[in-house]
Amino acid sequence: MKAAVLRTSRAALRPCTCRHLVGRSYSSTESSLERKVAILGAAGGIGQPLALLMKLNPLISSLSLYDIANTPGVAADVSHINSRAQVAGYAGEEQLGEALDGSDIVIIPAGVPRKPGMTRDDLFKINAGIVKSLCTAIAKYCPNALVNMISNPVNSTVPIAAEVFKKAGTFDERKLFGVTTLDVVRAKTFYAGKVKVPVAEVNVPVVGGHAGITILPLFSQAAPKSSNLSDDDIKALTKRTQDGGTEVVEAKAGKGSATLSMAYAGAVFADACLKGLNGVPDIVECSFVQSSITDLPFFASKVRLGKNGVEEVFGLGPLSDYEQQGLESLKPELKASIEKGVEFANQN
Repeated sequence: MKAAVLRTSRAALRPCTCRHLVGRSYSSTESSLERKVAILGAAGGIGQPLALLMKLNPLISSLSLYDIANTPGVAADVSHINSRAQVAGYAGEEQLGEALDGSDIVIIPAGVPRKPGMTRDDLFKINAGIVKSLCTAIAKYCPNALVNMISNPVNSTVPIAAEVFKKAGTFDERKLFGVTTLDVVRAKTFYAGKVKVPVAEVNVPVVGGHAGITILPLFSQAAPKSSNLSDDDIKALTKRTQDGGTEVVEAKAGKGSATLSMAYAGAVFADACLKGLNGVPDIVECSFVQSSITDLPFFASKVRLGKNGVEEVFGLGPLSDYEQQGLESLKPELKASIEKGVEFANQN
């Protein structure tokens, strides 16, 4: 098992670089590299729009779409788009190995969506087994791939994946990510709307985890900085960021969850991973990774992405009193979620 030592910098203040996919520049060298991306759960509510966005990314030469059913139709549909990636669809467990073989990045949105009245903890019972099975296959067929975990609850599914990879002898902490980009996307959008600045210019780091109070947006480090936000404004923005998923679930009145915005966020993070793999310097995003910046084994913070995945895990920087209080409040819940994932993975 490979043990990579991650450098940490507690004073790093650079904001997350979660920029819009539209308008991003790609060098001709990058676009000529062969990169395979596999999406597991590609026929689902997140998987389909994510497949579309990935098909539009010029850094991808091969796009592999997998689900238990209906994937050939999604693949046929997406394949007609006149962009670089060659698309293949795979359905059923017997085709999972072929779908994964040779992948540079595996994105996992597989699982069931959250419904009204359902907590992220409820999702655990259904999605944990799916994630465990898929990660067992990843360890076998593409052990060196970067794994982007979207399946909720991320606070537990990432530790599950880590345990599966450890048992298989393939675990590399630099290559396993919980995708928390949607929290950053929401924080940026809500902040920009409140302070009346162009959202494309905004950066807001979001740390902690990816559920409820474990989501901690650091509005004190937001850029551009605003002096017009009251303490009540900060609290309201924080709560809306934490409850963003519930807001969508309720607005869809039981007919769906945050699929489109999540697909966008997943595409943003995958694009950053591709750029890192291709050697583009200074690619920094927020992600839930193995970390030593707190006393918890996994934590979301800014990370620098490179050719081997995580190159550097950044510290939290200076926190306001409100953020420090939020940090202490989230730790017990995040710790319990991590332990729940580890316990599940070590069953059987």
